[in-house]
Amino acid sequence: MRIELKQLDNAFHFEAKDESGHSVHMDAGKDTGGNDKGVRPMQMLLMGLGGCSAIDIVMILKKQKQVVESFEISIDGEREEGKDPSLWKTIQIHFKLKGQIEKEKAERAVALSMTKYCSVSKTLEIAGAAITYKVSVNE
Repeated sequence: MRIELKQLDNAFHFEAKDESGHSVHMDAGKDTGGNDKGVRPMQMLLMGLGGCSAIDIVMILKKQKQVVESFEISIDGEREEGKDPSLWKTIQIHFKLKGQIEKEKAERAVALSMTKYCSVSKTLEIAGAAITYKVSVNE
């Protein structure tokens, strides 16, 4: 896997591209000298966590013949204060699924993703983040 990163201004605005040409913009906030033209790298970690677990969960539910009509994830995180580096301390995830889905199967799919399959969640846990989650189906 290869990622290319290119600076786009004289501050902190960068574009990252993967091998397939998909790109994402990153920047620092105006309070730290950036121009707020992209996602902060630490926010991107939480986005990666959501994407990683979402792919796992949809894959598992499809294998179980569950019909996912809509799927949203809310992620809240708190970082360590007064430390460099300032790592994620706590992360709370709310998985919100709608469709022809048995709640027990959704809960099992989420648990499998979070405890076994999602590489991002494991990486964050190894770094010390306490990750908690809840699952809502058709609410």
